[in-house]
Amino acid sequence: MTFGPVMSRLPELLAGALDTLVLSGQSIAIGLAIGLGVALARVNGPRWADIAGSIYVEAFRNTPLLVQLFLLFFALPFAGLRLSANQAAVIAISLNLGAYSTEIFRAGLLAIPKTQIEAGLALGMSRFQVMRYVVIVPALRIIYPALTGQLTLTLLGTSLVSAISATDLTLAGSMIESQTFRSLETFIFVAIIYIAMTFAFRLLYWAIGLWLFRRRVHTGDAATGMMLIPGRAEP
Repeated sequence: MTFGPVMSRLPELLAGALDTLVLSGQSIAIGLAIGLGVALARVNGPRWADIAGSIYVEAFRNTPLLVQLFLLFFALPFAGLRLSANQAAVIAISLNLGAYSTEIFRAGLLAIPKTQIEAGLALGMSRFQVMRYVVIVPALRIIYPALTGQLTLTLLGTSLVSAISATDLTLAGSMIESQTFRSLETFIFVAIIYIAMTFAFRLLYWAIGLWLFRRRVHTGDAATGMMLIPGRAEP
């Protein structure tokens, strides 16, 4: 194996890795917002919202991400809506993550006992405070491992966007491979960079978890049902 030709193109791989990080960050932010919104609508909204949310979840969870990318990028122009490759990539990955995170968020919300919510209201808390301290934060603690695992899969799933020529690490590797004819060497570097990004994301999620859950900032614990004062440290 000869790594010299690939090493000389390392800046292009790093630029592709940056594109992947940007794409992942945008898609994760939008996808989590979609997932939380749809989950809240399905749990607390009217019947029609639950049905609409269920259709959305089943549609995106039962079709491959690659097919969703192709439909957004190639089919929408027939409807008069033309997206760039990067725009189609962000939208497709966001909707795909939104469908998966909806079910993760919903599982956490359903794990919170209704009696705990009623207790918060009885203590004079507003509905916003109850939703924040009694529902969302305890639910997030329950689902955090599953959610961060899904986010890691989203990062790796961005490699599919090269199929529609959206800029990312895999596309950069493919271009270098086609020009240097060093397939194995090129994708060894690509794999190493993906592993490094994955571990960096996992470290970030671990740090966020430490910061987010270092104190009990909610009024109820989903596992024990204990009522605590917001902001007071757990004994």
